[in-house]
Amino acid sequence: MEIISAAVMLFLIMDPLGNLPVMLSILRHIEPKRRRLIMVRELCFALIILLLFLFGGKQMLAFLHVSTETVSISGGIILFLIAIRMIFPQPGGVTGLAAGEEPFLVPMAIPMIAGPSVLASLLLLSNQDPTRTWDWALSVLLAWGATFIILMFYEVFNRILGERGLKAIERLMGLLLIMMATQMFLDGIRSYLHIGA
Repeated sequence: MEIISAAVMLFLIMDPLGNLPVMLSILRHIEPKRRRLIMVRELCFALIILLLFLFGGKQMLAFLHVSTETVSISGGIILFLIAIRMIFPQPGGVTGLAAGEEPFLVPMAIPMIAGPSVLASLLLLSNQDPTRTWDWALSVLLAWGATFIILMFYEVFNRILGERGLKAIERLMGLLLIMMATQMFLDGIRSYLHIGA
């Protein structure tokens, strides 16, 4: 039951439905046949990052002398910049990529799927009960699998909403993303100040 509970939590944090308009906006200028391959590639990158962070995140951050607060603050800044581009579109789209240029790792794999909130949650799970790391790995796979299925059926959503609907949702998601990014940034600052105190 705890495995399912952790998987649901991770799935909600990954927020594939919320990320869908952003991803469609990022892939808008790419050929439809190529879009699915890019999405599969980015989802696989995200899964590798999530599992690496689950099994070695604490050691990695300690080696680099990077705190989880830093991960939260930097992730918030990246998401904030993406959100601004969503609300005020530019020729290069939300990522600043040239038309037809493919995203690679950023921003789809990181921070949209394997974002700071998910990575922080994995750190929390692994710290709470280090003996159950493989259980948490199964939770990651379940959450990632559900996200994979939703994102693979993006064409259904595209057909239902249409171009105008997607543009409206993109701007709305931009506003929500600004709030999420600000909260992520503030959480990082608050944790940092709390530790400093």
